Amino acid sequence: MRLPHTITLRIATRASALALWQANHVAELLAVQAEARGLLPEVELVTVSTEGDRRLDVALSAIGGKGVFVKEVQAAVLDGRADLAVHSAKDLPALTPDGLVIAALPERADPRDALVGVRLDDLAAGATVATGSARRRAQLAALRPDLGFVELRGNIDTRLAKVGEVDAIVVAAAALDRLGRTPEVVDRLGVDTMIPQVGQAALAVETRADDTDLTALVAQLDHADTRRCVTAERSFLETLGGDCELPAGAYATLVDGAVRLRAMLLAVETGEVCRTELVGEDPVEMGTNAAHELSQRVELR
Repeated sequence: MRLPHTITLRIATRASALALWQANHVAELLAVQAEARGLLPEVELVTVSTEGDRRLDVALSAIGGKGVFVKEVQAAVLDGRADLAVHSAKDLPALTPDGLVIAALPERADPRDALVGVRLDDLAAGATVATGSARRRAQLAALRPDLGFVELRGNIDTRLAKVGEVDAIVVAAAALDRLGRTPEVVDRLGVDTMIPQVGQAALAVETRADDTDLTALVAQLDHADTRRCVTAERSFLETLGGDCELPAGAYATLVDGAVRLRAMLLAVETGEVCRTELVGEDPVEMGTNAAHELSQRVELR
C-alpha cells in the first residue's frame, strides 16, 4: 500500500479576518485536490503586513491605490518565504509581476456592493455615506447628487461599527457573506445601479511561474467561467493604464457563451459617470474595447 506523501504549503496572506478566511478557504480546496493525488498537505499561513493595512489614517488614493494590499504579499512568494499567495482579485493591479502567475481564480461569490444601515431608496436628503472607494462615491453621487461622503477605512468590523455615526456605509457583499456578518439593514445594489470593482468577489491564487508542480495543483481550483469574466475586467483595467487612478469599474458575465461586459469610468472634470456595455466572444477584446470607448468619451467631456 502506498502511503500519502506529505507536502507543506505556505500561503501568504494579509492578517485581516477576511484575508484569513480567504486563505483558509483556498487551503481547504487545495487539500481536497492534493489528497486526490495521494498527497497529504500541511498548510502554514504566512501573514504579511501591507502598506494598506498599516496606513489607515489616509485615503487609499493618497498611498498608491491598487497594489497597496498586495505588493508585500507577492514579495513573500517571490523571495521564497511562501509558496503561494491568496488575494482578493479586486486588490490586484492589472499587470502581474514578473515571476508570478495567477494560477487559479476559484468560483466567484456575490459581486455586488452593499449599502449597510439604510436602503438606497430610504436615504434621506443630504444623508452621509461612508466609503473609501472613489468608484462607489462617483456612482452614488450620480444617482443622488444630494448625498455627502466621508472616508471609510479599516477591516469589515471597523467599518460596520461606523453605522450610526453616519447614515450608511458601503462594503462588498461578499465580505459580509464570507464572515457571516448580518447587519440589520443591507441593501445589495444591483450591478446596473453600481458597477463593481474589477475582480470584486473573486479570489486570485498566485504562484511562482517556475514552480510548475504547485502551479499545476493550484490550477485545479480554477473556475473557467470566473476566469473568462475576470480576464475581461482585468483587460479593461490594463488598457486604462494598469492601475487606473480614475474611478473605474467593470463587471462581466457570460450570456449564451458570450462575454457581456459592463464598465464605467468617471469624467473627473464634469463629475459625469460614463458607462458602456459590450458583448463578444473574446474577453480580452471586450475589455480593451470598453476601455478605449470610455477613455475617448471621458476625454471629450
